[in-house]
Amino acid sequence: MSTPEPASVPVSFEIYPPRTPERMPALHETIRQLASADPSFISVTFGAGGSHGGASLDVLTHILTETHVSPLAHLTCVGSTYAQAGALIREFLDAGITRFLALRGDPPAGSAEGDDFLGDLETAAQLVQLIDRVQAERAPYSEESVPGLPGAARVAPREKVQIAVAAFPNGHPRSRHRHEDIDALLAKQAAGATFAITQLFFHADDYLGFVDRARTAGVVIPILPGLMPITSRSRLERVLELTGEARPTALAAALERETDPRRQREVGVAAAADLVRAVVAGGAPGVHLYAFNNHETVLTVLRDAGILLPEQELS
Repeated sequence: MSTPEPASVPVSFEIYPPRTPERMPALHETIRQLASADPSFISVTFGAGGSHGGASLDVLTHILTETHVSPLAHLTCVGSTYAQAGALIREFLDAGITRFLALRGDPPAGSAEGDDFLGDLETAAQLVQLIDRVQAERAPYSEESVPGLPGAARVAPREKVQIAVAAFPNGHPRSRHRHEDIDALLAKQAAGATFAITQLFFHADDYLGFVDRARTAGVVIPILPGLMPITSRSRLERVLELTGEARPTALAAALERETDPRRQREVGVAAAADLVRAVVAGGAPGVHLYAFNNHETVLTVLRDAGILLPEQELS
């Protein structure tokens, strides 16, 4: 399999397992097209309360075996005992998955904050520690010689997993004060997180200001901006409902003016491309795009932003 030329800025994507087996071939084509951008990784979401990898693992394994791209598995704290969570982590590791996104997770349908839905793990930081511990226990023990000391040996370094965590530029809906999100990110970093991915935002200053505050507080891990092209009025309303983000008045007005779905898509793509350019110019270490299992929109955003060359798309 030939490896395409890398994009001018590191990129990555998020997809989700299809709801029915009949949709899997279409997702495989989307993965093929996304891989053409030579992303750093493709992440795959994971449903709450699961006890095994299931459809997520099927998609992750497909990425691992059929592309040159590293897959990244989502894990949540929802509904698992320590034993169940550890078994799930080992299942992913056994399949060759070495990148994870550790999330606290939202209440399942029918539950609310305050209900007992989390299981043994209560925070993403605890999940980060568990992933790191399971991997360390699973890694084979080996020794290496000590230079300059004949006959001496020391424990050889073991392979480390990469563990991403979430960050919230405009605060999590559950936050009690404006510094709580950075405190939580510091705790995740101390637990072993290797990088962070932000929730979506609509203004570059939201991300850039958050990164400045995080760095001042002592966060040193890379913080990737998570970007979502908003290509319809209905998607905007749904995103606002799920995230609690403030309504982006200019984007909302631009979408409202357009009745043609094609024009709404053009508005959303242009806004996302502008945002990509702005965060990259501000020093972002890459961009992470929420693809909604649609390669055309996110690849168009990257091309329009000047990050992806036109030839970096498969026919």
